[in-house]
Amino acid sequence: MNEINLSLDEVRQIATAALEGAGASKKNAASVANSTYLAERDGIKSHGLLYVPIYAEHVVCRKVDGHAEPEVESVKGGSIRVDAKTGFAHPAIDSGWSTFMEATRENGVAVMTVHNSYNCGVLGHHSKRIAEEGFLGLCFTHAPASIAPVGTKKAVIGTNPYSIAVPSKDGQIGFVIDQSASVVAKSEILLRSRTGTAIDESWAFDEFGQPTTDAAEALKGTMAPSGGYKGFNTGLFVELMASCLAGAALSIDATPFSGTKGGPPRTGQCFIAFDPYAFSGDVFFDNVSRLIESINEQEDAKLAGLEKIAMSETTSKQGVMVSQELVDRINAFVR
Repeated sequence: MNEINLSLDEVRQIATAALEGAGASKKNAASVANSTYLAERDGIKSHGLLYVPIYAEHVVCRKVDGHAEPEVESVKGGSIRVDAKTGFAHPAIDSGWSTFMEATRENGVAVMTVHNSYNCGVLGHHSKRIAEEGFLGLCFTHAPASIAPVGTKKAVIGTNPYSIAVPSKDGQIGFVIDQSASVVAKSEILLRSRTGTAIDESWAFDEFGQPTTDAAEALKGTMAPSGGYKGFNTGLFVELMASCLAGAALSIDATPFSGTKGGPPRTGQCFIAFDPYAFSGDVFFDNVSRLIESINEQEDAKLAGLEKIAMSETTSKQGVMVSQELVDRINAFVR
């Protein structure tokens, strides 16, 4: 496979150009391109440039309104509601962010929900953004149905990830947890299908409910819940927060994040921020430090998120390798 090296600035530039070329506004294109930049920087290729042609295609077919102007509403002191207006999730989240952070500082805890939304990319980037403000961040997002209840074949919930980002007393990020209800993110299977790479037999089932190693067949079927009942129940919890509480479409009613079938997905997100100083203050940070130390002092122990921080530093200097075929597909939208 012919690959070329792109700097992270070039990643942002081609993503922005493709989205604008597809018909997105400059503001919306910039917000989504920044998400692409961060995903490539952190080595999460399944959410990086791979998704740009899909995003652009969805603007063209009107699955996403590229010119949407999100509407922000402060319902009560600590609750913020954002209507994405069937546009991209990222600019909708950005539009309510300052109000969300201000409410957290004022009330000690605040919740922002987003509805009529879309794929929000790497959920951990949003929780990390909360932690960078010194707050404990807890985030939820759901997706079109792809996981069936244990023992059945009909999908009811999406891969439905949640993320937690923990600040440390020195102003850095203590750790980040970002995981889905499925064994693996569906975008990883999409990536494997594009490269013709086999998947693990435990990841998904084909349309007949049989385990498969064929990524393309897996996309027609359902995802395996992580840990069986535990994974499904986690996804159900996320569904309550990102769909029911946010007022978004249920996963069973959301249209796919890939392909042109159906109209806007109208999915949702839920973000919760806690100011530690409204609760236990320094005790929180001291306990977080001790918790991290108890993990790091053990040989071979891995703390969630730290490997991505190390990778981002290397990638920022060396850039990323991208297939020429993918670059050509992205550039096809540039006007």
